[in-house]
Amino acid sequence: MAAVTSVQYFTERFSLTCNKPVSHLQLACCPSHCAVPWQDKNIRIYENNNLEPPLELTGHHGDVSAMAFGTVTDRLLLCSASEDYVIVWDIDRCYTQIKEGGIASGRVVGTLLGRVVHLSLCPLSAKMAACSGSRVFILNAEREEAPRVLKAHLGPVTASEFCPWDVNLLVSTSEDRTFKIWDMKKGDILFESAVLSAYPLLSLFFMEQNSQFITGSGDGQLWCYTLPVDHKCRLVTKLDLSKLEQKHERNLRKNISPQIRPDGATRNDVRGTVETAKPVLRIWAQKLHSSHTSLKQRGSCVWIGSSDGLYLLDLDTSELLMNLPLRGIISDLSISMAGSWAISNELGGNMCCLVTSLFGTSVALLEVNSARLDELCFRMATGLSVDEQLSAVPSSPLMTMSPLNAELAKHGPKPQRKIGVSCQKSVKDQPLVFHTQVKSSGYNTAPHRTMFRPKTNVKKKSISSATTITNTKCLLSEYPSHFEAPCMPYAHLTVSTTPTLVSSLQYSGDGKQIACGLGDGSVLLYNSSLTSNPAVYTGHSKAVNTVFWSQSKRWILSTSEDPALCIWTANASEPVLTMGVEQFAKPIRSAQFYYLDKFLLLASGSNLMLYLYHLDTTRDDIKRYKQRSKSKLASKFSMKSGTDISSVSAINDFYSYIVLAAGADHTIQVFDMNQGCMATQISDAHCRAAHHLTQNKGSPFCTQALESYNLFLSSALTDGLKLWDLRTARPRQNLQPKAKEL
Repeated sequence: MAAVTSVQYFTERFSLTCNKPVSHLQLACCPSHCAVPWQDKNIRIYENNNLEPPLELTGHHGDVSAMAFGTVTDRLLLCSASEDYVIVWDIDRCYTQIKEGGIASGRVVGTLLGRVVHLSLCPLSAKMAACSGSRVFILNAEREEAPRVLKAHLGPVTASEFCPWDVNLLVSTSEDRTFKIWDMKKGDILFESAVLSAYPLLSLFFMEQNSQFITGSGDGQLWCYTLPVDHKCRLVTKLDLSKLEQKHERNLRKNISPQIRPDGATRNDVRGTVETAKPVLRIWAQKLHSSHTSLKQRGSCVWIGSSDGLYLLDLDTSELLMNLPLRGIISDLSISMAGSWAISNELGGNMCCLVTSLFGTSVALLEVNSARLDELCFRMATGLSVDEQLSAVPSSPLMTMSPLNAELAKHGPKPQRKIGVSCQKSVKDQPLVFHTQVKSSGYNTAPHRTMFRPKTNVKKKSISSATTITNTKCLLSEYPSHFEAPCMPYAHLTVSTTPTLVSSLQYSGDGKQIACGLGDGSVLLYNSSLTSNPAVYTGHSKAVNTVFWSQSKRWILSTSEDPALCIWTANASEPVLTMGVEQFAKPIRSAQFYYLDKFLLLASGSNLMLYLYHLDTTRDDIKRYKQRSKSKLASKFSMKSGTDISSVSAINDFYSYIVLAAGADHTIQVFDMNQGCMATQISDAHCRAAHHLTQNKGSPFCTQALESYNLFLSSALTDGLKLWDLRTARPRQNLQPKAKEL
């Protein structure tokens, strides 16, 4: 056994050489002890803080293939398995026997089960699961009994674990690339997954605080599932270790200084990520005990032991926090490629890792310094921010050449040309009617949605008006902060007699009205109580994509697949402004008012456009076809990769320079309209293109902290919601619906 010197993040406590390779054996490690095979049939027990002398256990007649620690009534137990026996050892009792001059002995609980590749004990250490071939044997850990056999996998079983919050549940994984959930009382299968990967599933771990479990495959894929009461597992997230590492390396090259990299490599020395499979050999959870507030909030961090090192993942954000490779951190580690891992939290807060060599016969005990890791996490988190921190609330005035300084030239009425006296006395053109206004024939009014209803009780009008005043007062009151979010349906309304898609909804700023865009090209305007008939606006020939209220609550903007953009007012059935095919080559996916209604911000294809506009509601009764409102293109921006824009978000309730745009290439780009350029880009924001972005735009019904306006949400199909911080361009949380909500 050789001792190795201490380094910054790793300390190799000891290393030993076995007489044959033990690369794929299940080793055992707990906060106080670790167990390694010795001379094939024996086991050596080392204290993590006192390596000499080890406790040697003898009793197996075959090669030891699996080991696992367990606890019961403050007693440390070790389970070991070979082809002949499965033995339970009481470690404290074995120490006493050795001190008294005897031989350490254990209790045989299983005989001739075949080659056992994995052992696990239930939380009470009363039952044991032994994986051998395609079967799982359930043994009594206290005495030898006939085992219960669980057999349903089509390939060798690689791992099995008891559910921490329900000891009657067992989850097993297999080389047939599926996992199964078993009822221990009846021996029945409660749930069986589909084939998850082309590679076998190798590891399994439970997250008790979230009622979830994680499984990993031989090609570096990770799946996180919920385990609800009905046992119908639902996928929460899927991660690829190689892709997470590539994204992590890109962030390091871009933003992290060389001195805070864990491997000490400089920015120019970072080698590209090699496209090799990273098998998930071991999964272990550890909560970071840090003095930094940002790290204290992380409660879903898991360590992944792979063949090339350790990876720390944050499941809330689906982000790789750091990787600690076996090669590159220090040069004198005895192991550079791992065959198996056994990980445990030490009593002092550090983490102990027992690792075997993939191609050699070495076994080493590594200690990870948690305090220095927490400090490294904090430094990396603060270092991954953008060069100049972005903020939704402006901290500087407008630049001279800013696109937001653009103004629309206002032209007054042209003066009448005076040619001569004869022209003034000549007969002027007169309309064909004798009135100043002509009643419309009704060809351009909105179609009637309901039949005529006679008024049978006129007195109800005064009652409803009083109710409306009362409801208005309720809407203007401040929303109580101690109330939970609404979860019960208040009203159910069918917007059309035929099946019609509701594509967009938005409340007005005061909460009194709701604008609704439909798939038949119409826009409906309801009051907030949904009690009266809606006002109908028809001007689109295809499905409406977006409806948006102005900050003044006077105008409603709508876009569709025409492509066309219309701006409506509540008391007119015709659009005040129409922008059509002559201005946009592709459909307008997203549009809104921007910069306190000064601009129209819209996305068409890969272009992000700012339009100045002037709205005039007056019309000439003779030339009704000619609109007096006008618009002018102020600025035009394009996505960096040329991809189409799927969603846009900007704050209109106060002055803000930041505009967010989601692309079809899975990126989110942040534009600074004050400088007129792209400020930063978030690559691989979701596994699919984000179909919606929304920022914290404030509300007149509640008060929020200034920092909360830098948060925004993104959503994508099959990838849930992600909460981002604009200042660091990193996710804060990965939001998934609860199992009962799916």
